[in-house]
Amino acid sequence: MGIYSEEALTLASCILFGGFLGLFDDWIDLRWRYKAITPIFASIPLMATRKGETVMATYIFGKIDFGIFFFLVIAPIIVTVTTNAVNQLGGLNGLETICPLIVMFGLATVSQLRILMVMSIAICSVLAYFNYKGRIFVGNVGSFAFGITLASFGIISNIEQTLLISILPFILNSTLIILNILLFNRRARLILVGNKLHSDHIRSLQTLIAYKRDLTEHQIVWVCSLLVAASTLIAVLVGMTS
Repeated sequence: MGIYSEEALTLASCILFGGFLGLFDDWIDLRWRYKAITPIFASIPLMATRKGETVMATYIFGKIDFGIFFFLVIAPIIVTVTTNAVNQLGGLNGLETICPLIVMFGLATVSQLRILMVMSIAICSVLAYFNYKGRIFVGNVGSFAFGITLASFGIISNIEQTLLISILPFILNSTLIILNILLFNRRARLILVGNKLHSDHIRSLQTLIAYKRDLTEHQIVWVCSLLVAASTLIAVLVGMTS
């Protein structure tokens, strides 16, 4: 672990920043316009320590060395997008913990720094169990911390491509939510009838899954989890062959 002490310190600092920002949001209930940019502050440890490679694989132009702009621009964007995407996929028991946990396993599989993820995976596994049972609620503290964990570990390990593919269901969910709010001022909601949930619109990943069908809360959570597992498996396969 000693040879990765600087990487471990950077990862821990990012997670602490993320947890504090989530706690701050829980305290004052920030508007989304402000909440969307707060994760930028969690990328400060990455900027300060400059852990990770400035060369990043792109799908169109191959590998590009962004130099100092990677830490000043690219890293904050990755942290902000990932954190907000993870934060927006929640609201049901287990959803905010199981899906990030799956991605953590995927990133650890392809990273040479997987030992840094052991503690995060262990903590998230315990939280996922109790969260799925409805005994604890992680709130923004948890979702912000999980999102920043994924983003910062992906950057430190130089596996941004694996991270991007893994979180595609999160990005789809955020895209549906944002487009409906910006274009139509409509928010996603699930309708509870008895012990089943259904939706009469498609404004998020959850409402897409429950559109015109009655599903239990756990069924929706498992469908979301399977989608994340599928995208993570693809990301791992791509990461191992690239």
